[in-house]
Amino acid sequence: MKGVILLSGGLDSSTVLYQARQDGLDCYALSFDYQQRHRRELAAAHEIARCAEVREHQVVSFDLRLWGGSALTDNQIDLPSDRSLTEMGQSIPITYVPARNTIFLSFALGYAEAIGASKVYIGVNALDYSGYPDCRPDYIQAMQEVFRLGTKQGQISEPIKIVAPLINLRKTEIIQLGNSLGVPWEKTWSCYAGGEKACGVCDSCRLRLAAFAELGLKDPVDYAEK
Repeated sequence: MKGVILLSGGLDSSTVLYQARQDGLDCYALSFDYQQRHRRELAAAHEIARCAEVREHQVVSFDLRLWGGSALTDNQIDLPSDRSLTEMGQSIPITYVPARNTIFLSFALGYAEAIGASKVYIGVNALDYSGYPDCRPDYIQAMQEVFRLGTKQGQISEPIKIVAPLINLRKTEIIQLGNSLGVPWEKTWSCYAGGEKACGVCDSCRLRLAAFAELGLKDPVDYAEK
């Protein structure tokens, strides 16, 4: 059985890839170069895909800088830094990229239907302060209906299923799951800043560091000195 896995190279998507492998699927990884400021994550995605021995790893390129609207696609917008976890949970952050998961899932759907895959795995998470509207359970449910209505496969047989195994897990629980699956954390990349070392102060780094610390573990990724 084939599955398409959306793989950014970060903590969540890497865990999802290893979960799909544990579930017995032939894994086809799909990553995106959308000219994000943290394109360093693509190197991590390649490494994770190699370690997980996926059947195929596709990278789709397009340029969301044409529209901007996010600190990840517009260098004129500063990344949030040194925010508390409470601050992160108060509103949709400027790192939200307009319609990103809808775009990603549309590519994944086309890829999955073309290769005869039955599932699309995505590492969305509705907890731990992300605040992104396209990471919620009701959003995934709505996209599942799109998968059914908008494909030949959905009309003549079972629709391609969206699998979001992390959606109701806290970041600490995701790390515990990844540990049980053997995810090589040292090869993953979560930082939004895109430097040679993780910045340690952007929202993504702070969430990741806080979760490892809560578990009494050291994050093996290299961080810049403050």
